[in-house]
Amino acid sequence: GLAKAGATVVVVGRKQSGVDDAMAAIAAQTPTASLRGVVADLSTEDGVTALIAAVPTADVLVNNLGIFNDKDFFSVPDDEWMHFYNVNVLSGVRLARHYAPGMTEQGWGRIIFVSSESGVAIPGDMINYGVTKAANLAVSHGLAKRLAGTGVTVNAILPGPTFTDGLKEMLADAAAQSGRSAREQADEFVKTSRPSSIIQRAADVEEVANLAVYLASPLSSATTGAALRVDGGVVDTLTM
Repeated sequence: GLAKAGATVVVVGRKQSGVDDAMAAIAAQTPTASLRGVVADLSTEDGVTALIAAVPTADVLVNNLGIFNDKDFFSVPDDEWMHFYNVNVLSGVRLARHYAPGMTEQGWGRIIFVSSESGVAIPGDMINYGVTKAANLAVSHGLAKRLAGTGVTVNAILPGPTFTDGLKEMLADAAAQSGRSAREQADEFVKTSRPSSIIQRAADVEEVANLAVYLASPLSSATTGAALRVDGGVVDTLTM
C-alpha cells in the first residue's frame, strides 16, 4: 500500500490496541514503513479535532472509515441512520474541509473517498449503508469540481465485497454454522449475495489498496472527479 510506496502513513483508530495492531500488520509487510498512530474517534467532531491537532497537514487524505450491517430497512431506527451518516459521511467531510486548503496552497494534493459498489447499486438488505456510500460519491465529485485547477485531485474508490475484518465479523455466525473458514464463507457470500461478481470471490484488501496507491501518486494527475470500481465486476455496467 502507501507505506510500501514510501509515504508516511498515519493510522487512526478509536482504541490504542486497534492502532497498534494495524501498525504492526503494516510493519510486518513493510519493515521500512514510516508510521504514526493517533487514537481518535473520527465519527465525532471532537475526534476529528484531536487528529487535526496531532497531524495539522497532509499531502494525501484517504477517507476509509466506514461501518456496515445487513439489517432490514424497517428495523433501522433514526439514531442508527444518523450514526451511519456521522461515521461514513461526515468524518470525511470534516477532514477534507480541513486538509484541502493546505493542499491547494502548496499546489498539490490527493483526496480519496472509499465509497462502495453499494453506492451505485444499493442492496435491499443494506439500504442505510448504501445511502451513505452514495453520499461519498456526491461529496467526492462535487469537491473535485470545487478544487478545479488547484493541483488537488479528488476521487472515489468503489470496492465490492472485500475480505476485511468487518466482513469476517458479519459472516462469523454463518461460518460457524457451515463449518467453512472465514475465507470460504466470504467467497460463498459473494457467490450467493452478489452473484453478478465476475471474479466470484471477495477481493483482498491489498487489491483495493493498489488503486488507492495509484490515485495518491503523480501518475493519476489527470484523474479527478472519478468513481473508480475495484468491485470484481459486481456492478453490471459499461460505464464507471
